[in-house]
Parts: sequence; structure tokens; C-alpha cells
Amino acid sequence: MVNPRAYLAEAIATYGLVFFGPLSVILAVSAFGEELTTQSVLFISLGHGGAIALMVYAFGHVSGAHINPAVTIPMIITKKIGIADGIGYIISQLIGAVAAAATLAAILPEVGAKVNFATQGGPSDLINNSIGSGFAIEAILTFFLVTVIFMVAVHKKATPGIQGLAIGGMVFLIHLVAVPLTGASVNPARTFGPALISGFWEFHWLYWAAPILGGIIAGLIMNYVYTKPAEKEA
Repeated sequence: MVNPRAYLAEAIATYGLVFFGPLSVILAVSAFGEELTTQSVLFISLGHGGAIALMVYAFGHVSGAHINPAVTIPMIITKKIGIADGIGYIISQLIGAVAAAATLAAILPEVGAKVNFATQGGPSDLINNSIGSGFAIEAILTFFLVTVIFMVAVHKKATPGIQGLAIGGMVFLIHLVAVPLTGASVNPARTFGPALISGFWEFHWLYWAAPILGGIIAGLIMNYVYTKPAEKEA
């Protein structure tokens, strides 16, 4: 059983992501317009990547800084965390996400409602609004996110001190390439909080199912091919 303070850490870290991430979307729309531009995509990518990097450095030593049910579920399956603690993590992540979205709705009601506090509006025209393509993109992106997490934060031989930079950098890259395609969720909590507050539920299932599937596949491969053998060698 983990220290209950880890649950609070997950809630705060997820609050940080869902406050700064969607806020970067809101500010990008205000500064650059509703049409995606190079500047707005970079701004949104930096907002999400920076939030994740800093939250990992702040809370990684307390809870592991999962900040994402699609990270916690593979950790449960590979027995890096117990089932009860994993459920506690996910509940804490969802609470943090809802609280952050509610904060944005309170302080920026008009602008926030305009963009639904989120970029996750379903598969875009660039992929012909294809649900299959959108699902594949979200699953693949989460696969690589969880791969990086296992290899830099779980693997016993990982270079120390790079977790925040590597994981935040992966989140930055994910948003850089996928904001124009699917909105780049790769995190059910990141989508759930704004959806609950804004009432925008279209395609919501996709942003749960695809990241969780991609995360589980990555977690199983990284655990049994790389991290477990390293633990036996240690």
C-alpha cells in the first residue's frame, strides 16, 4: 500500500497538466485565432510538455507521477503498483482533472466555453475524420509515451535525473504532430475533466480506449523484454 500522500500528489500533478495544458489552448486561440497555425501548435505543445516535465520532477519521487490512467493501468498489469493503489491513483487523477477544468471555467468562462477547454474534438479533416485513423494515432502515440516512461523511469539502468525532460519531451513531440490530427489526448483524465465541465462528450470513448490499449501494449513489451530482465541482472 502506498502512502496516501501519493494520491494527493497524483491529483495535484494532474491538476497541473489540465490547468496549464488547456489554458495553453485557450491562450493560443486568443492570440493566433481558431485556425491552427505553427505558432499555436508550438504554444500548445510547450504548454503540455512543460507541465508534464515539471510535474514529473515535482512528484515523481512521491507517486511516480503517472498523471494518466493510460500509464497507471499498464503499471497495475505489470505489478509495478497494486490494484487498490492503482484505482486510487486513477480516481485522484480524474478528481484533479475535473478540478482544473472547473477552475478554468470559473476564471475564463467565455473563452473557455468557446474552445470547450480542450483540443480533443475527434479525428480531424486531415485524416478524413476517420475514427479508425484517430484510434490508431492515439494508441500509437500512447504506446511511445508509455515506452519512454518505462525506459527512463522504471528501468533499473535508466540514466538518473532525465525523467522529467524525457517524458515532457515526448509529450511535447506528441502534441507537435498530433494536435492537428486528433487533438493529442493520450490521456483519458486530460480529456475527461474538460469534457465533464464543458459537456462535450463526442468521441469521448476514443480518448479512453485508444490510449489505454496503446499503453497496455507498451507496458507489457517494455516490462517483459527490458525492465524485468534488468531487475534480474541487478
